[in-house]
Amino acid sequence: MEEGKSIGSLTEQVLNRLSKMLDNSACGWRQLANAVSEQPRFRCSESELTCCSLQVLSAAGSPGRTLLARLADRSCSLDFLLHCLRKIDHQEAVHYLTYTEAELIQITVQPQTQQATVGGRVVLTCRASGPPGLSYQWFRGKEEILDGIGSTAELVLCPSALVHQGPYICRVHHRENVVFSHLQGAAALCFPGLWSGLHVIVQPTSKSVSEGDTLLRVQCRGQPPAQYQWFHNMEPLTQHKTRSLKIPCVTTAQRGQYKCKMFNLYHEVWTDTATVTIGPSSITEASWVEVDRGRGSPQEVHRSTYGAGSHPLQQIVNAPPPAKLFSATDKVALLIGNMNYHYHTQLCAPIADVHELTNLLRQMDFKVVSLLDLNWQEMHSAVTEFLLLLDKGVYGLLYFAGHGYENFGNSFMVPIDAPASYTSEHCLCVQNVLTRMQEKETGLNVLLLDMCRKRNLNDDIIVQPGLLKVTANIVFGYATCVDAEAYEVKREDVSNGIFISFLKRRVCEDEKVTVMLDRVGEDMGRCQITQGRQALELRSNLSERRSLTDQIQISECSASHSARNLQWVVAHVLPKSRCLEFDCGVKVQLGFAAEFSNIMVIYTRILEKPKEIVSCCAHLTDFPDDVAIDLKKSNQETLLEAGSLLLINDNLPSPEVPSLYTRIRCLQRLKRELTFAVCLQYTYSNMDEEVQERQTVSVGKPLVSKLNLHESRTPSTSSASSSFSLDSFNVPEVSFFTSVGSASNDWSYQAQTASTTPASSRSANVPEETDCHELFDAPQPLVASKSLPHTQINDTNFKFSDMYNFHSH
Repeated sequence: MEEGKSIGSLTEQVLNRLSKMLDNSACGWRQLANAVSEQPRFRCSESELTCCSLQVLSAAGSPGRTLLARLADRSCSLDFLLHCLRKIDHQEAVHYLTYTEAELIQITVQPQTQQATVGGRVVLTCRASGPPGLSYQWFRGKEEILDGIGSTAELVLCPSALVHQGPYICRVHHRENVVFSHLQGAAALCFPGLWSGLHVIVQPTSKSVSEGDTLLRVQCRGQPPAQYQWFHNMEPLTQHKTRSLKIPCVTTAQRGQYKCKMFNLYHEVWTDTATVTIGPSSITEASWVEVDRGRGSPQEVHRSTYGAGSHPLQQIVNAPPPAKLFSATDKVALLIGNMNYHYHTQLCAPIADVHELTNLLRQMDFKVVSLLDLNWQEMHSAVTEFLLLLDKGVYGLLYFAGHGYENFGNSFMVPIDAPASYTSEHCLCVQNVLTRMQEKETGLNVLLLDMCRKRNLNDDIIVQPGLLKVTANIVFGYATCVDAEAYEVKREDVSNGIFISFLKRRVCEDEKVTVMLDRVGEDMGRCQITQGRQALELRSNLSERRSLTDQIQISECSASHSARNLQWVVAHVLPKSRCLEFDCGVKVQLGFAAEFSNIMVIYTRILEKPKEIVSCCAHLTDFPDDVAIDLKKSNQETLLEAGSLLLINDNLPSPEVPSLYTRIRCLQRLKRELTFAVCLQYTYSNMDEEVQERQTVSVGKPLVSKLNLHESRTPSTSSASSSFSLDSFNVPEVSFFTSVGSASNDWSYQAQTASTTPASSRSANVPEETDCHELFDAPQPLVASKSLPHTQINDTNFKFSDMYNFHSH
C-alpha cells in the first residue's frame, strides 16, 4: 500500500461498504474508535461518540460512516486504519480494504494550464497510479476528444484556432473505478494576446420577489470562461456557482444584498450590488376587498374592489416603514426551571437552560429572577412578584422549562408537586399570566415555553382565561408544536434542552423578536435529530420591530423605576462575608455566592491558625429543615463535588488555603432567618485526639427567601413582604450591586446609595451569579461559555450520551 494515502482518498462507494461492516455492536465502529485512540489526535470525545450512535435514529444514518468521516477530517491514513482493523480482528473489513486499495486509482500528475501559439505543439499530461491497464479519456469542457489522441496519459495538440481554448479534463478509469483530474481550476489552453479579461454583460438588478420565486441572474464574457460565486450579505453561498442564482422557494431569510464574483485563471470581476426584498405572495398582491362585517347577512355584505395601488389602505401597507428606534422603560425576566418532580419523570436540562438564558438576558440589561423547582404555591407567588416588576413600557419575558401540556389552546405549566393525574387546578395557565401582564401596559410580552404540548386526557375542563387585549405586542415561542413533545439532551454532567441549544445562539441578535425566533426555528429544522420530533412554533401579533436588545430609556419620572429596582434587588441580597474567631486562635472566613435566585453556595476557608495546630477544617452543619441540602455533598473541596455544575471554571486558580463548599437549595421555602453551625475540628501537634469548637451563625434571609414565596397571596395585590414604599427600606443594605469582592476579601456585593438608581440597569444585573475575585479570574457575571464550557453545539455534534436519552418534558 502506498504510504501517505488517507481515508479521504477512498471513494464514496468504498466508504459506504466499509461503514456497513462497522455498523454492529460486536466488532464494529465502537471497537474501532477505541483502537484509533492510541494516537491522541484520533481520539473521539464522548460527545463525538454520542453523535455517531445517534445516527441510527435516521433511516439513512450510519455510525460507522460518521466515524470514518471524522477520521478523514483528521487526516487518518489508510495504513493506520488497516492497523486498527487488524487490532480489533475485523477480518472482513481488512480483506475488503486491502483488495480495494490495490484497485485504487490516484492521480499523481495533474494537467497544467499551457500557453499556445497558432500551429504550435502543446502537451497536456495526466498520470495516475493504480492497477495495471488504466485507461485515459480527455475532455475539452463537456466534449470528449476523439480520434485516438485523447486515449493516453499525454494529450498532444496542435491548436489552430480560438476554438481550442478552454478547460481540459482527464478521466482515468479501470473497470468501475473512476477518477478525474482537477475539476475546479481545470487545465486550460490559452492564446496570449487573445485573452480578453472578464466583462459583465448582465448585472443583477434589485427586485422585490414573492415567496416561492427565484432570485437573480448575471452573465459574463471572457476567456478563459468564468466561474461564478454568489454572496448574500457578504457571506458566500457555497452551493450556488452558476450564472443564475436559483432558490426554488424563496422565504424571508433570502432578503438582503447580493453580489456575484466572476473569475477565471487570470481575472476577477465583481458585479454591482443588488438588493432583494421579499414581499407577500402573489395571491395577496391582488386587489383589496373591503368587507363590512358589522351589519347585514352574508348576502347583504357590500364588497368594494379597488385596483392595485388605488386603495388608501394598500398605499399604507406598501409604504416603507418609518425608521424608528424602539426602547423599553425597563426589561424584566422570570425564568422557572422545574426538574425534581415528586410524581413525574425527573428532568435534567432546566438547570443548565435557565442558567444560560439568565446570563444571555443579563447581557441585554434584563433584570432576571431565576428559580428552580417550585411547587404550586411558589409558582403563583413568583408570578405575582414578577408582575410587580412590570409597568408601562416595560419588556416582560417569562421562560418556563419543565413538564407541561396544552388543552383547548391554553398552555399549562406543571409545578413539581402536581399529583400523578394532574388537571388545570394543579397547574398555572400561561394565558392567565399573559392577561395579568397586559394589565401593566407592558411594551413587549414574550413567553418562551420549553415544555410538551400534548393533550392532558385527565383534564376535560375548558379554562376561560381573562380577555386578552389587542395590544400587538405579544410573542409566544413554543419549543415544540401542538400535540408534540419537547426533548432534552441528557448527559452525565450538564444537559441541555433542544430549544435552548438553538435559542442561545440567536437570542442576543439585534433583530425583531419574531425574526430571531424564526431563525431559531430554521436552525432546528436543519438538524436531523429534531426532524419529525420537535419543531419550534411561533405565534405573534407583534406589529413593531421590537427586539430584546432594545435600549432602556428611563422616563423623567423615575419613581416607578426606582421601586422596580428595589423590588428586584430585595430578591438578590447575599449575606456579607464574615470572619469567625474561635477560642483556639483559628480564624475562619465565610463567603457566599448565588447560583440562582433560590440557590446559594457557602464556602469556609481557614484564614489563620496557631503554629501548634497541625490540622484543622471548618464544616457547616445544623441547617434548618426548610431548605434542601444534600448532606453527602456538603462541605466538599470542589464546587463540582458540592453539586454545583454551573460555577465550574476549568482555569480555576488553586487557592493558597483549601476551601470547603456547601450548596443550599430551595431558599424560597425558608420561613425564618437562615441559621447554621460552623464546626471547627482541629488537632494539636502534641495530641492525638481531635478537638471541636462550634459557633452558631445567622445570616438573615438571603436572596429570594425575603419574598416569602411560600405564603399565599392574591393576584391583584402584592404580598405583605412585597408591599413597600421607597421609604420602607434601609437602602444601603438592599441597594444596587456593581462589583464583587473588596480589598477585605469580602464575597458580598458592594452597595451603592439610592442616588445611583437612575444608572444603567446593567450594573443592577450583576448580583445573582457573579464571580468572586478570590475564586475566579475576573469580577464579571458568569457567561455561558464560562459556566458551561461544553455547550458549543452544532447540527451534527449534540452531546447525547446515547439515543435513549431523549426525555420529553
